[in-house]
Amino acid sequence: MNTFKNGMRQLLRFAVLEVRCCAFAVALVGGIAVSKLLPELPVARYDLLLLYGVGLTVLAWKVGWDSGRDVAVIAGCHAIGLLFELVKVRMGSWSYPEDALTKFGGVPLYGGFLYAAVGSYVCRAWHLFDLRLTGYRPRITAVLAGAVYVNFFSHHWLPDARWALAALLLVATAGTWVRFRVGESDHRMPLALSFVLIGFFLWVAENAATYVGAWSYPDQLDGWQPVSLAKFGAWALLITVTFTLTANRTFFMHGRRNRATVEISCSRGSH
Repeated sequence: MNTFKNGMRQLLRFAVLEVRCCAFAVALVGGIAVSKLLPELPVARYDLLLLYGVGLTVLAWKVGWDSGRDVAVIAGCHAIGLLFELVKVRMGSWSYPEDALTKFGGVPLYGGFLYAAVGSYVCRAWHLFDLRLTGYRPRITAVLAGAVYVNFFSHHWLPDARWALAALLLVATAGTWVRFRVGESDHRMPLALSFVLIGFFLWVAENAATYVGAWSYPDQLDGWQPVSLAKFGAWALLITVTFTLTANRTFFMHGRRNRATVEISCSRGSH
């Protein structure tokens, strides 16, 4: 009985920490949902959401959700996301149907905040769960993550290599464990499994985001439809880009290198 109670207590602690990690993303999607309900906005909704995203980023930094280094990573995710959006919207993968002053190439500038929210989640998880990596291969993982990012563009003109890249990532992350702390207990899981789990929840979040009008896929223009399950796999791959940005920043910041085993730890600090 005590084992069951302790297990439930740990599960509750884990859930609370996950909610705290998702604070930026929840606030962002919540703001998008509210903006959809507001009648006769004084400015275009996408422009208003850009201001909201900037304000949310500043607030997250001021209240300690994200450190200065975290904000730099999040800004990088925003820029990478905008480039991704520009190409994908141009290729007709999805669209932003509303007008806005801050819209270029069919993409409103606020669109990058959707990727920034993922960056914020990873950064906060690193602090709140006291993440450590063992057996991590930073260079090859970063190279493969970069190849994943490029493939999301190049597959429009060249053969799609996502399955080959997924297999290579499994090989590159074999033996890599994510160690994390919940309360006073340490736990671990394979890094590849963490990519799959995060990818699934990002797919769930994407369903919520498209439902409130963050963007629309072609089959959603005449009415909302659930996002294709194939996007789950796409997110599981794409999260490697955000992860390596965060992990390599921490890796080089701490200066710990070992060819066989790498452990990355962050102080829990005020987070």
